[in-house]
Amino acid sequence: MADVTLLDLSRDIDGPEARRIRDRIRKGLVVKAGEKLSLQKRDTVWKGEPPFDELSAQELKAAASDFLVSGVKKLAERQELLWASDTYSLLIVVQGMDASGKDSTIKHALSGVNPQGVHVTSFKQPSAEELDHDFLWRISKALPERGRIGVFNRSHYEEVVAVRVHPEWLDRQHLPSEPSGAPLWESRFRDINAFERHLHDSGTRIVKFFLHVSKAEQKRRFLKRLDEPEKHWKFKAADVRERTFWDDYRKAYEDAISATSTEWAPWYVIPADRKPVMQAMVVGVLLDTIDEMDLRWPHPAKGERVALEAARRELTAEPED
Repeated sequence: MADVTLLDLSRDIDGPEARRIRDRIRKGLVVKAGEKLSLQKRDTVWKGEPPFDELSAQELKAAASDFLVSGVKKLAERQELLWASDTYSLLIVVQGMDASGKDSTIKHALSGVNPQGVHVTSFKQPSAEELDHDFLWRISKALPERGRIGVFNRSHYEEVVAVRVHPEWLDRQHLPSEPSGAPLWESRFRDINAFERHLHDSGTRIVKFFLHVSKAEQKRRFLKRLDEPEKHWKFKAADVRERTFWDDYRKAYEDAISATSTEWAPWYVIPADRKPVMQAMVVGVLLDTIDEMDLRWPHPAKGERVALEAARRELTAEPED
């Protein structure tokens, strides 16, 4: 079974059988429009779809690693086509609890693409200028141009998740007195859906990933950061405090994802306790998302073809050195 899996994943990644496998996996990860998400019912360790369900943990890790290598190469090819066609852009939104693997997933999934064609934005605490604008203002400024890939490491969804968990942060936004409470979040969900629909209609394809890590795995990763001096920079004491809000964050994410997973901007809940499998899943979804754009290599206009033929004749006529 392991040999068949590795053949499907790494040797024939774009073959019909591999595509069928990817399609089955993707359907199990997506949050359907209108679905009421329960993260407690979603696995943080992937149980496997055929033919993966008979693999051991080590075999599954090897299969995922092989797919990741091949998938990154294919993603680089698709990025070049995206760039050349200059019609669509791709926006990748990555969210998750602390230590869910956002940075490493972005690093590995996009390790082979041309850096000229991708831009990663990590949204931190908003500045005073940003707080004096609506919550989507700084997001709009970071959107990818046509032909490019944009990655949001955290995003506008912090405004309906982190701020919901810590409503005292709203004071800094100087909002009008209405709406507040539940009406505020519902209003923001509507604004996000309308904003993302506008982007889709304008040629920006959006794919959103929630990296679903367990509380136990988060603890293990935190302790690893504390045990390894070279990882201390990744740890903040406040991270432990935020763990006390785990259930609040889970509920906020459930509500936000349920309200904003749409046909034009779907959410995928990616089991995140095993990083190689998580990263392979993300790459697989990205490959399929670009494929759905049905891109074509641009063909030169008649005048350009004449110029190209003239250039060929000129180069051919040059004397050899």
